[in-house]
Amino acid sequence: MIDAALGGLSRLNDRQRAAATWGAGTGSGGVRSAPLLIIAGAGTGKTATLAHRVAWLVTQGVDPNRILLLTFSRRAAQEMTHRAGHAVAQALQASTVRTDPHAAPQAASQTARLHLPWAGTFHAMAVRMLRLHAEELGLDPHFGVLDRSDAADLIDLLRQERGLSASLRRFPKKDACLAIASFAVNTGCTLREALSAGWPWCLDWHDVLRGLLAAYAERKQAHGVLDFDDLLLAWDAAMAEPSVAVQMAARFDHVLVDEYQDTNLLQARILRGLCPDGQGLVAVGDDAQAIYAFRGACVDNMLSFPAQFDPPAACITLERSYRSVQPVLDTANALIEGASSAYPKRLQAVRHAGARPQLWTVADEREQADRVIDAVLAQREAGVPLKRQAVLFRSAHHSEWLEVELTRRNIPFVKHGGLRFMDAAHVKDVVAVLRWAEQPRDRLAGFRVLQCVPGMGPARAEQALAQCVASQGLTQGLASFAAPAAGAAVWSGLLELLARIEPREARWRDQLAQVCSWYQPVLAHRHRRDAAVRAADLDMLTRVAASFGSRERFLTDLALDPPAAAGDLSGAPLRDEDYLILSTVHSAKGQEWDAVWILNVTDGNFPNEYATGDPAGIDEERRLLYVAMTRARDSLALIEPRAFAVTHQPRLGDRHVTGARSRFLDDAVIATLDCLEPVARDAMPAQPTRASADASGLHIGPPTRTPDPAPAEDDNRRVKLDLAARLRQRW
Repeated sequence: MIDAALGGLSRLNDRQRAAATWGAGTGSGGVRSAPLLIIAGAGTGKTATLAHRVAWLVTQGVDPNRILLLTFSRRAAQEMTHRAGHAVAQALQASTVRTDPHAAPQAASQTARLHLPWAGTFHAMAVRMLRLHAEELGLDPHFGVLDRSDAADLIDLLRQERGLSASLRRFPKKDACLAIASFAVNTGCTLREALSAGWPWCLDWHDVLRGLLAAYAERKQAHGVLDFDDLLLAWDAAMAEPSVAVQMAARFDHVLVDEYQDTNLLQARILRGLCPDGQGLVAVGDDAQAIYAFRGACVDNMLSFPAQFDPPAACITLERSYRSVQPVLDTANALIEGASSAYPKRLQAVRHAGARPQLWTVADEREQADRVIDAVLAQREAGVPLKRQAVLFRSAHHSEWLEVELTRRNIPFVKHGGLRFMDAAHVKDVVAVLRWAEQPRDRLAGFRVLQCVPGMGPARAEQALAQCVASQGLTQGLASFAAPAAGAAVWSGLLELLARIEPREARWRDQLAQVCSWYQPVLAHRHRRDAAVRAADLDMLTRVAASFGSRERFLTDLALDPPAAAGDLSGAPLRDEDYLILSTVHSAKGQEWDAVWILNVTDGNFPNEYATGDPAGIDEERRLLYVAMTRARDSLALIEPRAFAVTHQPRLGDRHVTGARSRFLDDAVIATLDCLEPVARDAMPAQPTRASADASGLHIGPPTRTPDPAPAEDDNRRVKLDLAARLRQRW
């Protein structure tokens, strides 16, 4: 065994090291550890702690193949695996140098390439588990995976087939239907409860929606595909079968879960099935950063974690923050202390020196934009690049005034959010070809591919699909179909392409390049103005595909964790080497910047007006503001406009509504802030001096206060679970 003090563990603080080395060696190449909850505050090094946990387990003799690492993005899993590999390398090198100095570098180099085959997102691991146990579950092992966009398109197709798109009354659109279904699945509530919670205006459509979602489940099964929510639903159903659950749990000695505060009820049940007694289970999270209830996340999973086991799970709290200066943390600490239910913690900065956060009171959103831009430019002149500064907001439309003014003043910016790479039309087209070849029953993919052929409309595409169903394969089914004259060349190319790539034994390595080659004339015809930009996207996609060992793996990973860039967003090439970051708080989670400005910190925005009638919603809004604050390393400013412009008012009505001070800015929080009042515009000098104003054009004054508003099982034979029936019965 390798000494636990090696491998970089000496660089961790005492609590991090205790968490990383939790448990004791068994003496036979393993580690036995009781359940542990690591409560990791913002910036306290949870990624380093979890990576060193993996490294310590491996150096103690645990087989990497028997470690399950669950994260909320593939990049997080890759980062932790990379860090763990280096930690193991350091440990092995330090240990080996004592006995054989010449062998140490080679051993360290090999270990740095640590491979954790079971590291990834919940959804990615669900795909692997379901494919491995497809026979017992009654699944086609080659099932396809629908991304969110394709799932919404399938629902839209069903809406039209059932005449709901032509309804005289407002029926929810495809994205709303998918969001309703997803919320119901991930929270475990009924359809009626889901509608009451988030879509009360749809309650009259309850029975019709139930029928639509039931048809959606049946259509997915007919196409041989699962959507994101089906993956967790199916894994959870499989864990309810004792024989299958035992097989799945037996694969792992240790299960590590990142961002545990963001798990939903299905994910929590899956974890309990994998570790019934909690042995080997380590969960890492921060209840103060639980901000995804709208996706079905349940912070109670984390709050109740210790009590789920007997004896209760141990807890280790990480409170030393390596990100923010202490004045920023003082404000964040004061804010989160007002939460109704939370693990007690008080973040302490390693970097103590720093300026107190500021609260700016401004006249309106226009002045807010002016002051923020003045401050951003002042920071830039002081040596802080624009990319190290961020403006955060509760909702995407809150930055509209700011975006207009940034454009007028020629300041480049990037706004986080928008169209994903997989939503770009040209990318969806080429990926649909691969999806159709991989799963010929995927009629949605086939429908899209066929309409790439010039002259092939929806009606003819449906006829071609029907002919494919009646035959033994795509190539045979399409060979005798009469193609439109306008698309004869593209059609013949498609038949040749499918003949090469449809067989499962076909070589994967250059399939995407072949598809892109076939697609070139389609791209040139459909996207004349920006064909070159979109072609560059496809080149990038081809390079990405080269790193995957199979078509099935490529399609699955692309659906579950797609790249972020898209040609549909591309305009003229960006010539600026620097740009300001604009982001919603939800998109900013996990990021950090030297200087942060938070817009519209008023009641109705923080907290959002739709959450004010729900105590749990108010708590989540408080956590959202906490997340925004803790993105700042050195400088933080909260901005509260006194008035908000309102459009579409009656002829003699008001042009503004008054903004009330956020209920989260109580006396304890205000005491940690420097409160700045606006300077009257007619009294402001053309060039404010340092003696009278700071870089934002504001001067320090007394704070103002506004009153706060108040299964079935079979033990004797191999399990044969009709999972398809289970998924249909959900609705």
